[in-house]
Amino acid sequence: MKSLKFWFITGSQHLYGEETLREVAEHAEEMVGFFNQQNNICYEIIYKPVVTTPEEILNTMIKANGDVNCAGVITWMHTFSPSKMWINGLKAIQKPMLHLHTQFNKEIPWDTIDMDFMNTNQSAHGDREHGFIFTRMGIKRKVVVGYYQDPKVIERMGKWLNVAAVAYQGADIKIMRLGDNMREVAVTEGDKVEAQIKLGWHVNTYGVGDLVEKMKEVTESQVDDLMEQYKESYTFADGILEDSSQREAVRYQAKVEIALKGMLEEGGFSGFTNTFEDLHGLKQLPGLASQRIMEAGFGFGPEGDWKVAAMVRVMKMISGNKGTSLMEDYTYHLEGGNEAILGAHMLEICPTLAEDKPRIEVHTLGIGGKDAPARLTFSGKEGKAICVSLVDMGGRLRLIILDVEAIKVPYDMPNLPVARVLWKPMPSMLESAEAWIYAGGAHHTAFSYDVTAEEMIDWAELMDIECIHINKSTTIPNLKRELAINELLWKFK
Repeated sequence: MKSLKFWFITGSQHLYGEETLREVAEHAEEMVGFFNQQNNICYEIIYKPVVTTPEEILNTMIKANGDVNCAGVITWMHTFSPSKMWINGLKAIQKPMLHLHTQFNKEIPWDTIDMDFMNTNQSAHGDREHGFIFTRMGIKRKVVVGYYQDPKVIERMGKWLNVAAVAYQGADIKIMRLGDNMREVAVTEGDKVEAQIKLGWHVNTYGVGDLVEKMKEVTESQVDDLMEQYKESYTFADGILEDSSQREAVRYQAKVEIALKGMLEEGGFSGFTNTFEDLHGLKQLPGLASQRIMEAGFGFGPEGDWKVAAMVRVMKMISGNKGTSLMEDYTYHLEGGNEAILGAHMLEICPTLAEDKPRIEVHTLGIGGKDAPARLTFSGKEGKAICVSLVDMGGRLRLIILDVEAIKVPYDMPNLPVARVLWKPMPSMLESAEAWIYAGGAHHTAFSYDVTAEEMIDWAELMDIECIHINKSTTIPNLKRELAINELLWKFK
């Protein structure tokens, strides 16, 4: 992804003369140089010559389409660029678009300002003309407003560029399903053909036996090496390494990890799913192995949930693999005025969420009918986070985003040997649950401390799918109205 670049295109016209156009070009080059020095902007921005005619605009957009390393286009109208000139270019462009509404000068030079200055520095109405043609043509784009050196502008730009790069590159997501969907479950199902048409995702099923055969190739020496990595990265529950049965349970997960990661890398997969209803040939449900593979940046979905596996991968790409995991709304705390949700899963929460060093434990699972699996246990960090669910509404996809505040788990819970996060959802636990259910949100989510709601809204717009954001301002009447309107807006899209 680091090879991806964004083109910076400045608009003007010949009305102002060559001297003004030279100044416009100098200003645009200086701005691009500034952007490329900012830590919050992770992709190179390429300065392109100022466009002043319909032919220049169209040719530039066609070239952007043809450059495989161009992940998107940033436009800025330094002066006044009549927007009819842009129509054919905007019809041609097929890359993500950001409209930067800024100005080269931060302040008005009160003592020296004259009409020459006014004619040159007129983004205030040049960008409004430009904005109109986007809206008139129904073209979706990101609009960022503010002085180009403002840290908030740089941060918003940087986040959008990253999301756009993920959207551009993320069309190659491939999910390997080991077995099928958990029987009789609805929300984890979905139209995989529609997902490939709309999002570019490839989702295909492979037999669990393929994993079992791959495990036969794993050597004891490979397992020994991975066990040493476990000792460096995690703590072990008392007695595990001394107890032969528990030690072998950990070693078995290491063997699963090596084989499964090998299959993913060989097949170019971005993530995987499994289900405890299809474990033929395996001694344990992958627990520690799944956690470790997620920690390496892959997506994962339990019970055949390929949508959450892909979303975990997307959000790991956006976050740089920080603080992001599969999650499940497991059980509620309904103490009046202190309501909260305990999120967890049977085994497979990613350790990038951990507050402290995770611990390897071995416990009977009580589901799936297999041997006691090893897993990492820990409590999640405190802080703002989001839960994200992608659901198939039949003919369209809906992305649901929930703002939450992760809080400290107040008790040790010694009899609950799983990784867990406790959070308070917005606007409240009761209202958020009601809103989530009205929206059709799943019980599996992609949870992240490091991806923001704005980034996921941007991603949904780039993917051209419906998006619902449940936040501190949400009310049930307004949400129901939004859902009803969306039903009409998206039904025939």
